[in-house]
Amino acid sequence: MADQQHNGEMIAGKNPVLEALRSGREMNKLWIAEGVKKAGINELLDLARERGVLVQFVPKKKVDQLSDANHQGIVASVAAYQYAELDDIFAAAKAKNEDPFFLVLDELEDPHNLGSIMRTADAIGVHGIIIPKRRAVGLTAVVAKASTGAIEHVPVVRVTNLAQTVDELKDRGVWIAGTDAKGSADYRKMDATLPLAIIIGSEGKGMSRLLKDKCDFLYHLPMVGHVTSLNASVAAALLMYEVYRKRQEMNG
Repeated sequence: MADQQHNGEMIAGKNPVLEALRSGREMNKLWIAEGVKKAGINELLDLARERGVLVQFVPKKKVDQLSDANHQGIVASVAAYQYAELDDIFAAAKAKNEDPFFLVLDELEDPHNLGSIMRTADAIGVHGIIIPKRRAVGLTAVVAKASTGAIEHVPVVRVTNLAQTVDELKDRGVWIAGTDAKGSADYRKMDATLPLAIIIGSEGKGMSRLLKDKCDFLYHLPMVGHVTSLNASVAAALLMYEVYRKRQEMNG
């Protein structure tokens, strides 16, 4: 089923559509399956009315045709997702009077991993995520669904060259951390009080040698079981929460 319809992205499900409305994202049209209980979608309908969004109640079959995701009887056509600029995410940190905390995703390909990472990033206040244009998933309807609305709140910068961007981050006073199983420190020893960007490697290959060589710090996640690595979104979540925990302690 095509995601690109009606000059935009199709997003499905109550929470993703509600977050899109709350964030003020431009919405073209909203389809709701007949039989969906209006009591459960009052806020959604009120916001759609306020924003002047056309709402159409249609047979469930029509909603099924618009999206093959778990739509809960609700699908919307929205303007395509906008990428941020590097300056935007530095500005987001400055607006909160916080040291920058960014994620750099090295050729992550699974949209569910990206959506999950965005969900945690929103929860702990990451100022922005940086992804490459090539060989990596971008902001799609599947990512939006997996992020349960976080896609509306976490700025994502899409760059042509990750290595050059990491160099620019370093020039702007950001320290770079990555993960490496060999010869690295326990992630719980991380100095999270610095302006920081953490690189998360791809699902299969991990972090590239080029980016690893640019890291100021390398950490590992201790494991005593039989598997040798964690899912990218799980590893990212552990690292993000360690930064959050240490910054909370520092700020009392």
